[in-house]
Amino acid sequence: MSLAKKIAFNTITQISGKIISTVLGLFSLALITRYLGLSGFGQYITVVNFLTFFAVIADLGLTLVTVQLISHHGADEKKIINNLFGLRLVSILLILALAPLSVMFFPYDVAVKSGVLIALFSFLFPALNQIIIGLFQKKLSMDRDAIAEVIGRVILIIGIIGTTKLQLGLNGILLSLVASAAVNFICHYLLACEYTIIKLEFDWLIWKDILSRSWPLAITIVLNLIYLRADTLILSLFRPSAEVGLYGAAYKIIDVLTTIPFMFAGLILPILTTAWADNNQPYFKKVLQRSFDFMAILALPLVVGAQFLGQSIMRYVAGRDFTAAGPILQVLIFAVAAIFLGTMFSHAVVALDKQKKMIGFYIFTSLSALAAYLILIPRFSYFGAAGVTIYSEALIAIFSAYCVFKYSRCRLDLKIMAKAIWSSLGMGLFLYFMGSYQGTLIGLIFVMIAASFIYFLLLYCLNGIRKSDLDAVFQGRNETNGPTYSGPNF
Repeated sequence: MSLAKKIAFNTITQISGKIISTVLGLFSLALITRYLGLSGFGQYITVVNFLTFFAVIADLGLTLVTVQLISHHGADEKKIINNLFGLRLVSILLILALAPLSVMFFPYDVAVKSGVLIALFSFLFPALNQIIIGLFQKKLSMDRDAIAEVIGRVILIIGIIGTTKLQLGLNGILLSLVASAAVNFICHYLLACEYTIIKLEFDWLIWKDILSRSWPLAITIVLNLIYLRADTLILSLFRPSAEVGLYGAAYKIIDVLTTIPFMFAGLILPILTTAWADNNQPYFKKVLQRSFDFMAILALPLVVGAQFLGQSIMRYVAGRDFTAAGPILQVLIFAVAAIFLGTMFSHAVVALDKQKKMIGFYIFTSLSALAAYLILIPRFSYFGAAGVTIYSEALIAIFSAYCVFKYSRCRLDLKIMAKAIWSSLGMGLFLYFMGSYQGTLIGLIFVMIAASFIYFLLLYCLNGIRKSDLDAVFQGRNETNGPTYSGPNF
């Protein structure tokens, strides 16, 4: 299979798999919210969010460094992967072990504290997966990741249904998470065996090299964690579980949406890294420009659409008890736009190997966001948390863009983004007059499909999408004259 066809196949299969996984994820969310209710789901969110702090710290920046290390010419791929795997296992075990000890010092009820102990292993397996995913990205075989993720989602749904039938409560849901994560990891590992037999290696010289590259990322990830996840943690300390449940339900929709830019950036990162390492700045700029345009085209209609459909979406996804989460989603969606537009820049910073330059920006954002959370959440509950989330995501997107522009000397054209704005406003006008059709699930689906059609039709009429873009998402690569692949052709 040629490189161009492999890139296209990799992209299409991953997107298809992500769509299926997203649908299954939303279905599992619907089952969990309806079974646990507001307070029970608030406890579930508290458990997951508390463990997320430790799991993210244990990442140590290894996820992004994996792609960076094995993308360099002449890299000993097998040795690097095995040592990354060993380092990842040691870091996740040591840091996750602190979670059940730390939770004892928090004013949570017994259900949350026991839930942290039960759900511990649901974070161990995904941590190991990330090293394998880095290998799949390098091999342009992300279809394997999609297959494993879909199988894991199916196991989760089966577990949730079994929990509901047997009335196992919150602990049953958390055990289902563990089973899903374990099956997901086994699938990843088996699918990676075609490329290499991954095993644990402990070569201190390689570990030292890995850590020397990853420590700036590790610091930024910890700081990123403060402004991204401190909202739910602080909310759980100051407000009732029911309010945590409403915010958590809206945030789950945000989590689903933000898998798109991270998935896409994961595909583009090896290409940007190679282009910059080969000193091919025109190609680097072209990929970055097309990627930014693609993210803008996807993000902007989501912001406008959520203003009209937010409450209906929360009612049908999470249940009538969670309709009040609609306004929270309408606010949080602006953070999604910042994530979509900023993710390409944050990954481009890694491709430029300028992670250290971002540390100061992350320190400022994290400290200012933490202060704002502590001030606003006790007063304004989840709306205070949502507002600070928007602030922090927008700030990091701006700082990342500044870093990329400064060190790559690239400048982006905003014409496509402007056309996406006008098209989104036109779609919003349509949604304004279609409010009465959202009373049923079928009506909501019809409105969403019609609005999407109108948006892309307007974008096409404004020449935001050309006919050639519809013929092929990715262009080929000229092996003689260097790479010509330009990413999404928008």
